[in-house]
Amino acid sequence: MLIQKTFFFVLILFAETAVFAQTNHPEALPLSQIDIPIQINLKPFYALAERNVDTVFTSPNYPEDWVQADCATRYKYRFRRSPLRMSVKGTTLDLSFTGFYQISGSTRFCTGGGTVLSPWTPSCNCGFAEGERKVAIGFTSTFNLQPNYVLQTKIVRKEPVAQDKCEVCFWGQDVTKDVLDGLKKELDASKKAMEDSFSVINLKPYLQQAWNLLNDAYTIPGIGTFRLNPKNIRMQNLSASNDLLNMSIGITASPVVSFIKAAPASTPLPDLTAANSPGGFSIFLEAALQYDSLSRVVNGYMAGKRFDLSEGLFARHIVVDNVTLAGNSEGNLLIKLDFSGSFNGSAFFNGRPTYNAATQTIEVQNLDYDLQTKNLLLKTAKWLFNGKIESELKKAASIPLGTYFASAQKSLNGYLNREWAKGIKGSGTVKDLHLVSAEALPQHLLIKTACAGDLRVQVSEINLNFNR
Repeated sequence: MLIQKTFFFVLILFAETAVFAQTNHPEALPLSQIDIPIQINLKPFYALAERNVDTVFTSPNYPEDWVQADCATRYKYRFRRSPLRMSVKGTTLDLSFTGFYQISGSTRFCTGGGTVLSPWTPSCNCGFAEGERKVAIGFTSTFNLQPNYVLQTKIVRKEPVAQDKCEVCFWGQDVTKDVLDGLKKELDASKKAMEDSFSVINLKPYLQQAWNLLNDAYTIPGIGTFRLNPKNIRMQNLSASNDLLNMSIGITASPVVSFIKAAPASTPLPDLTAANSPGGFSIFLEAALQYDSLSRVVNGYMAGKRFDLSEGLFARHIVVDNVTLAGNSEGNLLIKLDFSGSFNGSAFFNGRPTYNAATQTIEVQNLDYDLQTKNLLLKTAKWLFNGKIESELKKAASIPLGTYFASAQKSLNGYLNREWAKGIKGSGTVKDLHLVSAEALPQHLLIKTACAGDLRVQVSEINLNFNR
């Protein structure tokens, strides 16, 4: 969801920039490439494990009850662990701790058939008067994420190393080896339980849900509907060092903004790829802008505007009632102007919108009357259209974007360089934000824009819960 949130915000501002873009380059846009290096501090995960792993283990109902292994032996124990020591290098996790234990036991004589021949001996203790006995314990785990989103984990138990001897009873018998053998059995059982639960984890069902969200259509107030249209997802450089997990997550997409509400779409999650990428993001956005919405924008400037005209002794005026925009198959922008006042009627204009990159201004060049209006001029007073309306229409359709680009870039940089959520911080720069092309089509005005930059994400704190 970080990518999605980041991508979405960039594209919203990007779409706002694209609303009035009007140049003519109908070639297809390249696919957008978005690669975000992510660095995750693993210490919060260590703290989570520390909180969720018991620190003291005892035999059942310790210290009152005994565990009777057979007719001739019984025992009870208390085991506590030191804080967990975890470190990660590459794709290997090392987990170790020191165990402190105390054992009480006693024996009696029994026949091979289980007949008791003597009472229990006095309790024999280890780890009490002489202090708790210590043993070094550890596991090593290697992990690997497959292209089909299966996380494979291999767990290896380290050999426990006794740091103190464990001598019991008055004859001082060294039972350290027996204790370690019993401990190995417990550790192997724990290892098997961990492997049964975590050796193979299929992440695809969860990531398919995230993929579905990336495919959703989102409403951008005042702009239209946005869809990212992801094509594939990639991950590379999954490795850890100095308690920091580093990875790079990337998405190839063809984002689109349209005033037409997009139908729901669902595509299967593609396999994970590991293609090398230069990093950063290079977003190409295609926006299909409907003429009725653009007409409302122009009407906001032109509707109600009065033009005073004169010819000789007669004073005349007209008032613009409505302006309607459309496009034709030749790439021209068509403008219909309805007016009232001294005369009632409609005038028709056409022109080719172009973008002046030097001044970062959209201009409608060669605005001309169409045939219908030229015939009207021949039949009526030519002064009715003496250039004033053309001049105002050009102003209404000419928009300087330099200040807006600077403002949008500043806003984007401000968003990228902030703490998005507690413990999740971004740092990046928008290096380029510009128009690529536009074309007046019969159905809509097709706008193509581009944005490039770089972004890094640092995760220093995260709220996790084990809900299995």
